[in-house]
Amino acid sequence: MKNGFLVFLASLIALGGSWCGFVLAPVLQLGGGKQTTILNSSGLYPVDRPGMANQGLQVYRANGCAACHTEQVQQSGVACDVVLTGAGKNPEVVTNLISSLKLNGLDKDLADALVDKITAAGGKAEIRIVATGPDIDRGWGRRHSVAEDFLYDDPVQLGNLRIGPDLADVGMRQPDANWQLVHLYAPQSEVKGSAMPPFRYLFRVKKIGSAPSPDALAFPKDFGPPAGYEVVPAPQAQELAVYLLSLHADVPLHNAPFSQSAAVFKP
Repeated sequence: MKNGFLVFLASLIALGGSWCGFVLAPVLQLGGGKQTTILNSSGLYPVDRPGMANQGLQVYRANGCAACHTEQVQQSGVACDVVLTGAGKNPEVVTNLISSLKLNGLDKDLADALVDKITAAGGKAEIRIVATGPDIDRGWGRRHSVAEDFLYDDPVQLGNLRIGPDLADVGMRQPDANWQLVHLYAPQSEVKGSAMPPFRYLFRVKKIGSAPSPDALAFPKDFGPPAGYEVVPAPQAQELAVYLLSLHADVPLHNAPFSQSAAVFKP
């Protein structure tokens, strides 16, 4: 017992250090996070989600969606693509030149050298930054996720399993509200072989009255309700769909850059 105080003190220091490292430090680092400026723009990112989307976040949380989906696009690196934007007065010479060059997936020095070659031949070219990695290749986003993406989310639903695809940019991939709702009601109607369970308790199946409901879903063939019936989303389903549609990670930031699409010269 002579060392009891020292054991207590050591335990207190260990627990205090852990708390500072895992709780206090992230709060100090991210708790005061603010909007950031979009790369090459005066616009601010992110903007607050509309009220219905914030309600949908709570539906997402209550239904355990984060158990099967992540909202964090990973990125392994960046590459440069050289894009021809004009052939000048010698289009045949420039076209023949670029046909012999590798223009995609380059490092910065090689991309600069190729732009110089094209310019010397009379053409015009620009370099675009492209994020690379398996998640990018799958089309789950154009860049990796950063803290700013979650600034207005409470709670943040990062997830850690991918039984289903990452949803950080699903509002850009699937921007149609009917698609989102039909997918929630009958996942395999939109994604063949989907392992996602149907969330039919968020909908009402009812007889069609004198006229179909304006909110009734339009189903692909063989997946709709019986003849004479319609499926209408309950408020929770509509809120969840609005939340999913609000998930956009589609702007370049200083700490997550990529080049926006621009007009490309076609000889």
